[in-house]
Amino acid sequence: MIERPLPSSSAVEAATRFAHRRLTPAEFRAYVDAPVSEAERKEALRLIRWFKNRYPTPADRLAYARRSYARWTAHRPHSPRD
Repeated sequence: MIERPLPSSSAVEAATRFAHRRLTPAEFRAYVDAPVSEAERKEALRLIRWFKNRYPTPADRLAYARRSYARWTAHRPHSPRD
């Protein structure tokens, strides 16, 4: 495993503020209406191909989604499972 330094507390705070910011309707529309670049399209298709190869059947994909959801919600203070 590659060890990476932890981000500084100020970097974490800045990322948290950015992630939780409120967009105006105009800012939201500008983001949503922006065209997808060729590089973004190619990357999305690459990731879809990888996912379909890694989880080839619908059952495999559902099992992955269930495991991931359980992992994502396991340590949340207000998990829907509580």
